[in-house]
Amino acid sequence: MIFGKIDFLNLLPFHVFIKRYSKSLRSHQSLYYHKGVPSVLNRSFAARRIDAAFISSITARNCRHFNVGIVAKGSVLSVLSLPNSSHKNDTDSATSNLLAQILEIEGEVLIGDKALRYYYSGGECLDLAQVWHEKTSLPFVFALLCTHHHNSELKRLSRAFVRKPVKIPYYILMENARKSSFTPDQIHDYLRHITYRIGEKEKRGLKKFLQEAKERGLAPSLGTIRYASV
Repeated sequence: MIFGKIDFLNLLPFHVFIKRYSKSLRSHQSLYYHKGVPSVLNRSFAARRIDAAFISSITARNCRHFNVGIVAKGSVLSVLSLPNSSHKNDTDSATSNLLAQILEIEGEVLIGDKALRYYYSGGECLDLAQVWHEKTSLPFVFALLCTHHHNSELKRLSRAFVRKPVKIPYYILMENARKSSFTPDQIHDYLRHITYRIGEKEKRGLKKFLQEAKERGLAPSLGTIRYASV
């Protein structure tokens, strides 16, 4: 199975988990990674160059989901709008650019670790997930775990991942701190803003986002959101 891997800190717990989990799979030796930013993985998944990945919400609407995603219940710290005289999208993103348009926020959209770095530097910004929550009282779902096949395998993996919090070993935390230039405390602080289970409230938030996009003509015709039971 070829798994799309986003090397952002928001998926660090999942990467730690899947490394452990894959050792228990009969097929773990055939698990390969295809790295890229969200917008690149969206295209690779659509072209079936990868079998499974966390796909941007606006792109994942017609794919099979596993009630696992990247969720912010309030602020997220890594999806920001920076002051700018004109609107500027982040080319790494799909969903976040659209979210800024729906919220009618003008500025430069910045996502991922570079946005988190800007946040911790104390730069002026708006947290788009926080603005969404203030307006809707709903979580914002940035991405969903999707697959073209391997349904049974991904279903088992999803259940195991959300069953209990993933503990990040100290050496992995320090390795990521060195690579990213964040402190271990900053990484811990950031990950407290991210959840992964898609429950009923998260589904309502996602549905509202997709409806808003459709009503404003900001996305192609939207199909039915399909969830696999987990």
